[in-house]
Amino acid sequence: MATEALALIEVDAVASGLRALDGLVKRAPVEVLEANLVEPGRFLILFAGGVAEVEESFEAATESAHDGIVDSMLLPFAHSALVAGLRGREDREGELDTLGVIEGRTVAGTLHACDRSLKDAEVRLAGLRVTGGLGGRAYYVVHGLQHDVEAALDAGRAVLEERDALHRVECIPRPHDEMLTWLLRPPPFRVGPLGGP
Repeated sequence: MATEALALIEVDAVASGLRALDGLVKRAPVEVLEANLVEPGRFLILFAGGVAEVEESFEAATESAHDGIVDSMLLPFAHSALVAGLRGREDREGELDTLGVIEGRTVAGTLHACDRSLKDAEVRLAGLRVTGGLGGRAYYVVHGLQHDVEAALDAGRAVLEERDALHRVECIPRPHDEMLTWLLRPPPFRVGPLGGP
């Protein structure tokens, strides 16, 4: 299945989330990458596929859970590194000149910001985290030359500020090797290679 588009719906109740999930898979053939509970008591549905199919399924999900939606995101042409990062791929090869870390207060906002950072600047995605221990937040880490990382941080910050979902932004020039071993610890929540349980 082609992964041209990516969408995410955050719902405030498991019951509503499951109804939205049923509605979106009935509407069009999409790949559900994750459907699970995240803190604080939100149900997250992440899915991908062709642009038309994802748009159809997104419409079905938002119709089904409209009054319970906490946040949502629809990226018709998602950056390929974002989808790979959601599947657990990490890119930390070679010497890391500068790191940029952006943490958002919603998962949808953070993924949207990550997509914009990757599209607007010459950086690579070291990894991203959507974990239960973040209380509904998420973060991503990019790396590259300092001026490129700063441009990526500006792009991501703008998206999150517009959504009123910015938590924190940090630029770390010349990161120490010892710190890098702690950079992206294995998360308890991650989309598997094929999605699903």
